[in-house]
Amino acid sequence: MDPTWTPSSWRDLPAAQQPDWPDPAALEHVYKQLSTLPPLVFAGEARRLRSSLADVASGGAFLLQAGDCAESFGDFTADAIRDKLKVILQMAVVLTYGAGVPVVKVGRIAGQFAKPRSSPTEMVGGVELPSFRGHLVNDDAPTAEARVHDPARMLSAYHQSASTLNLLRAFTTGGYADLSHVHKWNQQFVASSSQGRRYDAIAGEIDRALRFMRACGIDLQGEATLHQVEFWTSHEALVLGYEESLTRQDSLSGDWYDCSAHLLWVGERTRQLDGAHLRFLAGVANPLGCKLGPKATVDEVLGICATLDPDREPGRLMLIARMGAGKTPDRLPALLRAVRDAGHPVLWACDPMHGNTFASPGGRKTRRFDDVLTEIAEFFGVCRAEGVWPGGVHVELTGDDVTECLGGAGVEEILEDHLNIRYTTACDPRLNARQSLDLAFQVAELLRRT
Repeated sequence: MDPTWTPSSWRDLPAAQQPDWPDPAALEHVYKQLSTLPPLVFAGEARRLRSSLADVASGGAFLLQAGDCAESFGDFTADAIRDKLKVILQMAVVLTYGAGVPVVKVGRIAGQFAKPRSSPTEMVGGVELPSFRGHLVNDDAPTAEARVHDPARMLSAYHQSASTLNLLRAFTTGGYADLSHVHKWNQQFVASSSQGRRYDAIAGEIDRALRFMRACGIDLQGEATLHQVEFWTSHEALVLGYEESLTRQDSLSGDWYDCSAHLLWVGERTRQLDGAHLRFLAGVANPLGCKLGPKATVDEVLGICATLDPDREPGRLMLIARMGAGKTPDRLPALLRAVRDAGHPVLWACDPMHGNTFASPGGRKTRRFDDVLTEIAEFFGVCRAEGVWPGGVHVELTGDDVTECLGGAGVEEILEDHLNIRYTTACDPRLNARQSLDLAFQVAELLRRT
């Protein structure tokens, strides 16, 4: 790490997409409170995740990073957290069973409260308002008062993240994630679908395998991996004052860690080589990600690798391609070759969501499920051709039965006139549980052929 780096070093550089906080005194008061609160995650946990991601980078595991587009203060319940976790656990079972590789499970959860926006204002019902930037910054209600940037929301985001983490830890280590409960993860509205029935068949085979091992005298109670899972948290490190306030120096190693999440990523809009976001992230020892859109150049990507992983440590850096269906075969190969030939041991993942967003004729932001699957298939194909391990997928999903992304299998297909039925996202459209499970089966098949 750069010995001149401090958690506030980013303040000397231009910082894109930062809130326009109206009251400096109130902002400093919030920062002081955040800086005294306990860390949300711990340095040792982040180090364990780096080790797991190193296995992914070397081709020995696969990353599933999934969760909400933007978490909401208004939709915060134990059931909602459980149902998101259910879907991710189901997808991980499908990937592990179908492809035969361990799956590292990272949620977009317990901190994904801020969103970059393409414009500072937006039209809502014919009225121009400040853009909604996530509940960490302002509210999505269509009034000028609600859209004021309020620093007190950072404290609310911290406390909701702490509660979410507490519940996730209880679920993943307290018996809910036990493989003997694999059938119980299949929600009713999913279980009746073709994807749910296919999943249930896998669950039945797992049950039979467990019964066989017990009959052979194997002590399954002593195998912790059958009864609990490691589940990690992540979010985009967007609002840098919040991230700085939750950065702590590890007493064992002396390294700095951003203790707001296990893994942080920098987005397509904020990855400037001379910008504040890369400067901040370069100094924390967490595993990191960086989104790369279709305009990313070889020089930019090599510069990002040199900035965020100068020591070339496996598990440190993940590059997340988000090119858009049809663009990946043209734009990604040169980046893969350049990074590989320069000897950077990065983990390559695919975000098939953000490059495939468009507005429907009715004005709803949406994505076509077929485009999502196409981009994933293109990503796998390009990686295979370049001799690079396709390390993971990064998707926006929910455990709710929403109608936000077009398409899907059979009678469960979502059509354009379905979008208004259950469109509840705080920002971007998400896959529902059926579509998420279908995606997992498709990815497992691609992995088998890799």
